Amino acid sequence: MKVKSGLKTSSSRMENPTPHNLSEAAICGFSFFDRHFLTVARDLIGVQIVWAGCGGRIVEVEAYAIEGDAACHTATRKSSRIFCEENVPGTAYVYLNYGIHWMLNVLARDGILLIRALEPRFGIPVMQERRRREALRDLCSGPGKLGQALGLTGADHGADLTNGQFCQDRVAGDGALIVTGPRIGITKAVDLPWRFMEKGSPWISVRGPSLDGEA
Repeated sequence: MKVKSGLKTSSSRMENPTPHNLSEAAICGFSFFDRHFLTVARDLIGVQIVWAGCGGRIVEVEAYAIEGDAACHTATRKSSRIFCEENVPGTAYVYLNYGIHWMLNVLARDGILLIRALEPRFGIPVMQERRRREALRDLCSGPGKLGQALGLTGADHGADLTNGQFCQDRVAGDGALIVTGPRIGITKAVDLPWRFMEKGSPWISVRGPSLDGEA
């Protein structure tokens, strides 16, 4: 993966995304994402996503290794391998799933991280309108729902997400208790415990008995 240079800038609808209560020092910049992908996946739990005035707190992330992971796009898609070779940590990797929903991923060192679920916190009326749902639990409790709620499109693929779209909103030493489990919705490498979740969160996409091990 390349070192940071000239990334595609975020689209105009994502300009000045940081809410007033999050300082510039809290922004997850290039150095945050330029670490081992499993470390970044774990540390994303509790981080806030800010997307054109909408967003919330990340409660669920899945990690995929660029090399040696049969469930990763790079295992079967040449275009994905090229994208990861040509872009740096903190770059958006966005794709259309089953021709229906745009999925939000971000590159980390040697990995791709799928943002699976948020606790909605701001821009809720806009997200409710996009999802055509009133219940908060129905807004971002799954990657397809999340993409629709945030208004994600293919134009976001390749955008630089180190300019305030991800913001740390936790007091040091007061992070969320995190559990891990197998990734879901895949048919290969199903046993890897690379799904990270906030323990006890009502906002995650799927709950089950396998969510026991602390990360």
